Amino acid sequence: MSKPRAKRQEFVDPMAGPVFSGRFLMALLLIAAGIAWIAYYYLQVRIDPTVVPTPKAGKPAFMADLRLWNYAIGFGLVLVGLAYCTPQDLLGRGRGVVVGMLGCFLLGLAWIVTYYVVSNNISPIPVFNDLQQYNLLVGIGLMAVGFTFATRWE
Repeated sequence: MSKPRAKRQEFVDPMAGPVFSGRFLMALLLIAAGIAWIAYYYLQVRIDPTVVPTPKAGKPAFMADLRLWNYAIGFGLVLVGLAYCTPQDLLGRGRGVVVGMLGCFLLGLAWIVTYYVVSNNISPIPVFNDLQQYNLLVGIGLMAVGFTFATRWE
């Protein structure tokens, strides 16, 4: 009978590499930047169309001029950050690929289903109310990132 192998308490596994690689930290930074971009635009810059008289747009002016493109930038950063993880990264190892793939598929499906369920009165839901039909692109984009994880599944 062989000896049981001791569990490693290190952050670096010689077979798999470091847990927090530079690429993984860059992916986290892209995701956080995308969420921050959307949140800042929605809460500080955007003009609320339900308020009468219409207030002035917030600062910075270039962000106010971009209007819906701010959502494309924000969600683009999030989706690129998710897709940027590689098999060597924390989300790309073994079960992480399956979790990332299924998570993106289910989140995309939930985004689309939520939009269809509340599409009659979408005004109380933040971000959904501005995107209208573009919510479908967000859901499909999340599913597309799920397919990038699927290509890494071994």
